[in-house]
Amino acid sequence: MDLDQFAERQLDILRGEGNYREFADLERHAGSFPNASRHRNDDSSQQIKVWCSNDYLGMGQHPKTIEAMTQALAQYGAGAGGTRNISGTTHHHVLLERELADLHGKPAALVLTSGYVANWSTLGTLAARLPDCTVFSDSMNHASMIEGIRHSRAAKKIWRHNDVEHLDELLSQTDADTTKIVAFESVYSMDGDICPMKEILDVCDKHGAISYLDEVHAVGLYGPRGAGIAEQRGLMDRVDIIQGTLGKAFGVMGGYIASSHSVVDFVRSFASGFIFSTALPPALAAGACASIKHLKVSNSEREGQRANVRALRERLEELGIPHLRNESHIVPVIIGDARKCKLICDTLLETHGIYVQPINYPTVPEGTERLRITPGPYHSAQDIDMLVAAIGSIWSECALSSFDASATKTNTPANV
Repeated sequence: MDLDQFAERQLDILRGEGNYREFADLERHAGSFPNASRHRNDDSSQQIKVWCSNDYLGMGQHPKTIEAMTQALAQYGAGAGGTRNISGTTHHHVLLERELADLHGKPAALVLTSGYVANWSTLGTLAARLPDCTVFSDSMNHASMIEGIRHSRAAKKIWRHNDVEHLDELLSQTDADTTKIVAFESVYSMDGDICPMKEILDVCDKHGAISYLDEVHAVGLYGPRGAGIAEQRGLMDRVDIIQGTLGKAFGVMGGYIASSHSVVDFVRSFASGFIFSTALPPALAAGACASIKHLKVSNSEREGQRANVRALRERLEELGIPHLRNESHIVPVIIGDARKCKLICDTLLETHGIYVQPINYPTVPEGTERLRITPGPYHSAQDIDMLVAAIGSIWSECALSSFDASATKTNTPANV
């Protein structure tokens, strides 16, 4: 086996399909983000506007976040020094977990190294160890949930995306004595749609199922204190396990779960992804804690973001540029072709200094390639004008002017 030759053949296939991914070498400008510098391969640089960041509220550059991280770095040093069990639990980790438990109205919380690890570890551990367990997974669930369920080797059933009747039907067909976990998300990150949470929880209660809710794209953004869609809809007390991230709206890094003391302690004690991973650096824990505290009492970031989302949607509609309509902060402009999607993104970047990363397979199903635009509170009205004008100027060149986004089916079941 010639490993290099094999790798190049596989990469050539990706390139031919238009699915080869290139990283943009960016230098964010703290205090003026979404302004950033893009470093080119020829060592030149370009000033750009970032329109696809998951730092949805700009908390990664907020003075409170930076100050907390700077102080913790000076006090504790760079790294945690070990796993949480072996010298890696600093006081900032303890304070962060208390803050997260309070945010979600749960007795306890557990911080892991990423949202991916939090999903993979928690679902994988619970489903593997609970007796006679079957997991009921929404067909559009994130790869981290899918991999956790696979890793558990538990029985699984896939219900059609956000289809409560199908979930009820599958649960009704399952033996009453079976341990059931229903795994779903609040905001689905690619289409931006929001689940019918109350109805899903009603079905969970009807069948005695454990509810596992991924709020990764909702925490910080929704609810009076930024606890997510469950808080916004007054449902947090009905959810058994809430999972979230510190790396999106909170602007730092890490993942977590919030639940009862017993469930959190169970995951802490049995999940290999937690036990054998080095703890987050204390500075990250301190920065996340400061960000959460701020967003519990400040609505200005959320209000600014929502205003910009509304403005962008209105401008796209004025120009007849189709986008998926949803209730969330995510604005997907469906292209439907990987090569055209990359061409549009390359043109936006090189010609207009606008960075929107093309989203293609396997992140989304083939034929639903898209621009995933995420307006933030610090984009200006002029930024929005420039973005819409740039998209409009290249739209007809790619023969997409008659595309009907409303007719596109993007809820293709995930490969679970």
